[in-house]
Amino acid sequence: MRHDPHKLIEGCLIVGSAMYAKAAYIYIRGEFVQEANALEQAVQEAYKEGLIGKNASGTGYDFDVYVHRGAGAYICGEETALIESIEGKQGKPRLKPPFPAQVGLFGCPTTVTNVETVAVCPTILRRGGEWFAGLGRKNNAGTKLFMISGNVNNPCVVEEEMSIPLRELIDRHGGGVIGGWDNLQCVIPGGVSVPLIPKHQCDDAM
Repeated sequence: MRHDPHKLIEGCLIVGSAMYAKAAYIYIRGEFVQEANALEQAVQEAYKEGLIGKNASGTGYDFDVYVHRGAGAYICGEETALIESIEGKQGKPRLKPPFPAQVGLFGCPTTVTNVETVAVCPTILRRGGEWFAGLGRKNNAGTKLFMISGNVNNPCVVEEEMSIPLRELIDRHGGGVIGGWDNLQCVIPGGVSVPLIPKHQCDDAM
């Protein structure tokens, strides 16, 4: 969203047209001001060029894209809480059923997915499914965004192949552990609820 927001907009159009959707709502945390500004500018550029909106890209298909800035509530990562927030309500999960695919945003059938999935769709279509499936290993193929933080020399967010060993990921993109690999005790591979991965397992493919 910061460096190539048009990729996400193109992905929205592709995914939306495949589902015969009429609109996409991109929900972004309010703290991400730079990213939201870049995305809103890209949306306006796409409208100006006729790529989205009425008769999107000259296809006879109408498709709108909206950017919604949230307040940064963690619970809005849950799909129905996110829908409630877009509708202007407090971001709290809904009781299910009905599920969003039946009764979602503004009472319409809705698919909630993540930006990472949508943004990679144009590249997969251009280069082919076999290319994407060839990244990583069997039954764990493709790419993933990894955020490397903590006691590393180069904290960053990077897109890498699935199945990459943690040590290779940290050394190649994170610049290694501060003070050397022997200083590592464990890696937290997600939120605080996930098990810790000890150092001796970090050479194994994920």
